Formats: sequence, C-alpha cells, structure tokens
Amino acid sequence: MSDLTKLTIAEAREKLRAREFTSSELTNAYLDAIDRANPAINAYVAVTHEKARDMARASDAKLASGEGGALEGIPLGIKDLFATEGVHTQACSHVLDGFKPRYESTVSSNLWADGAVMLGKLNMDEFAMGSSNESSYYGPVKNPWRAKGSNRDLVPGGSSGGSASAVASWLCAGATATDTGGSIRQPAAFTGTVGIKPTYGRCSRWGIVAFASSLDQAGPITRDVRDAAIMLKSMASVDAKDTTSVDRPVPDYEAAIGQSIRGMKVGIPKEYRVDGMPQEIEALWQKGIAWLKDAGAEIVDISLPHTKYALPAYYIVAPAEASSNLARYDGVRYGLRVPGKDIIDMYEKTRAAGFGREVKRRIMIGTYVLSAGYYDAYYLQAQKVRTLIKKDFEDVFAAGVDVILTPATPSAAFGLADQDMAADPVKMYLNDIFTVTVNMAGLPGIAVPAGLDGHGLPLGLQLIGKPFDEETLFRTGAVIEKAAGRFEPERWW
Repeated sequence: MSDLTKLTIAEAREKLRAREFTSSELTNAYLDAIDRANPAINAYVAVTHEKARDMARASDAKLASGEGGALEGIPLGIKDLFATEGVHTQACSHVLDGFKPRYESTVSSNLWADGAVMLGKLNMDEFAMGSSNESSYYGPVKNPWRAKGSNRDLVPGGSSGGSASAVASWLCAGATATDTGGSIRQPAAFTGTVGIKPTYGRCSRWGIVAFASSLDQAGPITRDVRDAAIMLKSMASVDAKDTTSVDRPVPDYEAAIGQSIRGMKVGIPKEYRVDGMPQEIEALWQKGIAWLKDAGAEIVDISLPHTKYALPAYYIVAPAEASSNLARYDGVRYGLRVPGKDIIDMYEKTRAAGFGREVKRRIMIGTYVLSAGYYDAYYLQAQKVRTLIKKDFEDVFAAGVDVILTPATPSAAFGLADQDMAADPVKMYLNDIFTVTVNMAGLPGIAVPAGLDGHGLPLGLQLIGKPFDEETLFRTGAVIEKAAGRFEPERWW
C-alpha cells in the first residue's frame, strides 16, 4: 500500500499545492489500493477508474496554473445513496437494479465544484436501513478492525458502513455519508473514524435517495476532525431544489479547530447511563469528561427526561416516512421489473423480489402505524414525543450549556452474522440508543474516536451541539482527538 493513501485530506491538500505529487499519482494510489483490498473489505459497489483519472487530470491542470478549489485533486468515496450522473446509484437495493441517474446530487455537485475526485460508490445498508451494513444487496462490508488475537470479521456499523470502512482502511481520503438515526456517527465510532451529522437543513437532500425525509441529513466521514471540517464546508449549501435546506452562510469550520474551550459549559445527561451499559463505555465517558475539564471547560449535570422515549418514537416516525417514500419503487419507470399477469401482480412481484428483509419489515411497520385506526395511537403520539425531545434540548441550551457529551455507541463493533442480532431486530435497533435523539431534534452531532476497548477495538464519544453550531463541535472534538491520540487498524486485508 502506498504511503500516499495514509495522508489526511489536509496533508494531501498541502502537498498537492506544493507540487510534491500530482492528483493523478494520489488517485492511482487509491485505485490500486481499492483493487487490492476491496475483494476482502467489500466497501465499494462500483469503482469509477476512468472517471477518477479524468477528474484527477483536470485537477492537475488547475493546480499547475495556481488555481483549484478547496478540495482540488482529493479522491473521495461516495455513499451509494447519492445520485451520481451516469454512475451506479442503487441505494444498495435490488429494486433499483441498473439505475444510473441523469442528474447529480447537490452535495456531490458541490464537492466536484471544489475539485474533489470521485473514486466510486460505497456500500451501505439497503435504503440506509440498518446498523451493521448487513442488509446490502451487495453483501456485508467488513470492518478493517479486528479484536486482538482474533481473525473474526466484525461489522463496520451502518448504514454508512462502506464509507466508514473505506476511510479506516485507506481506500479513500474521505467519504460522504448520511445519518437518519445514527448512520454516520455509529459506523464512525465502530471504525475509529470521525463522523459528523450536521444540523437538519445544513446540507441539501436533493438527489439523495430518501429514507425518512424529516430525519435524513448528509455529512462526511473522515480520518480526523480537521478533515471533517474541510469536507463539511464543501458539502453544505442552501439549495432551491430542497426547501428544507437553510439559507445561512456556511462558516469556515476549519478555523474553529485549535480554539480554546476554556469557560465552555459541557452538559452530561444522566439519562444516557442506560441499564447494562458496559463498564468500558462508562470509563471512556469519564475520561472524556476529564479531558474537557483539563482543557478548561465547566462540566454540568443535565437532564433530558424524554430520552427514554426517543428510540420507540424514532422507530415509528422513520418507518412511517419510509413506507411513503418507498412507494415510488414499483417496477414501472426504472430499476427492477418482474413481469406479472396484470399491473398489480407486476407491482407485487417486483417489490417482493426487489426489497430485502429489513426494508420490507420497516415498510410494513410504517404502513401499519399510518393506517386508519392506528395513526392517532402511534404516529401522532410519536410526533408529540418528538416535540418534547426537542424541547428538552432547547431548555438545556437556554440554561447556558454550550455542548453535550455522551457515548457514541453502547459497545464496540460486534461480529458479522451475529446470531443474537439476527434473531432479534430490536437488539440491533438498540445500537442507535445514543444517536437517534439528535435526529429527532434536528441537531448536529459528531462522533470522535476516544479510545480502545479491552479487545483493542475503537470506541467513540459523541458531542451534541446547538442548531447550526457545528463550529463548537469541531472545536471541542479536536480537544478530545488531541487528548485521545490517533488510532488505526492493523492491516490484514
């Protein structure tokens, strides 16, 4: 593996501008690494060799003439949920078989406008539904991390498992991802990478395959906090094609890194101490508290009383929106079509063959909670709970808290094809226990690697911020990163 692929985005950007190597050389180093490693890791579902080389050559020409955008020549991986013109975009579902859009998502357009290079499309849970990247039509992604002395394959988390694995195994400099209930932060924590879910509306959702429209938000997964700041600056924008995107200036997030957190109030929510939480997670949390205290922050205990209702409410709201959004996949205009004796039969056969088990489960839950007689009992109640969760956070921030520190996940990465998880979907859903509140309230949240468990696997801490205050997350996240140090897996692939 070339050392070029080990550079962070910030390091590569500097060296490209200093002409120490070209974008073509950097891109080819990544393409070679992908060709060698992807059969083992399965992070990519499509590799765009020629497109990447063409984009790199164009970047080299710009850099040679002293021009170039914020990400000029930097090779990135794109989650298969983002529409990429003329390139495989299937949300890792059989129902979108062969689909290649004639348009580009706003987020990826922003990245290309800033000079980034596309290496290919990254594996994910089908329609972003999952916490382990095992529901993909293209098979599971493997985590590049393994427990000490073990060769057991572990999950990378989900739904952005391909994004997290590719970044952690040096198969892209950074990756786009999406987060509906933890799908950026949980895989980042499982792979020792940094993942930020920005405030709802900070990035355009146009051209991203919809799961739950009031919860979905795009963000980056990168190797460190600075890289996440660099990528988010390019990804974020207002967009006339997405009325939920917010018309606010995008700050220079990178400038926040290195700023002091002295005098900042950090809230510690008592409700995040859940039954059965491993001692290692509690110890990590205490370590994070100590680091922030040492850096001059004031630690305050806070209460978010409706936290315990977040997970059940989320698993009503998200499937309800999914059942509505996924109704468009019917075999008529694009994707898979299974012939039937009439149009209804064709719909039924196409959807039965095209959707995987987890997606079918969520469509059925969503259709049920929206049905006559159950709408008031379930969906309406869940929306009321959502309002209360949002108010909990508003009250805490109004009382002077600047940022909230919690664990990112209830454990380190678990085994691939874990029988307990497979037999009990609720057990899988509990992986999102620390992350879903952030989506329900529309807030920004970042997961930062903070240590290793007793088996040598990465664990992350989560910071939750005020709406559109991602700068405080980068500022505080950089303090945790500096105190914890950097972690990387031992190469086996």
